[in-house]
Amino acid sequence: MINSKTLLDILHRLMKKSEAVSNARIQVQMPNGDLHDITEIKLMENMVIGQFETHRLVFKTEPQKHKMSKVINSSQIV
Repeated sequence: MINSKTLLDILHRLMKKSEAVSNARIQVQMPNGDLHDITEIKLMENMVIGQFETHRLVFKTEPQKHKMSKVINSSQIV
């Protein structure tokens, strides 16, 4: 699990390294390997009393409409 502070830190570090990262398309890889584009980001409040995480960020996705070319390099960041 990645929390929002970790996500923000990763994005800041990546954006400092390269201008290309600032304009990079953001996708989510589904368990079956399909790539989805993020279409919406919601902040949701948990209604459970005593819940450790009071809020969550939810990324809504849809299958990619524009297929990208073959990946030539990939780096595990987290």
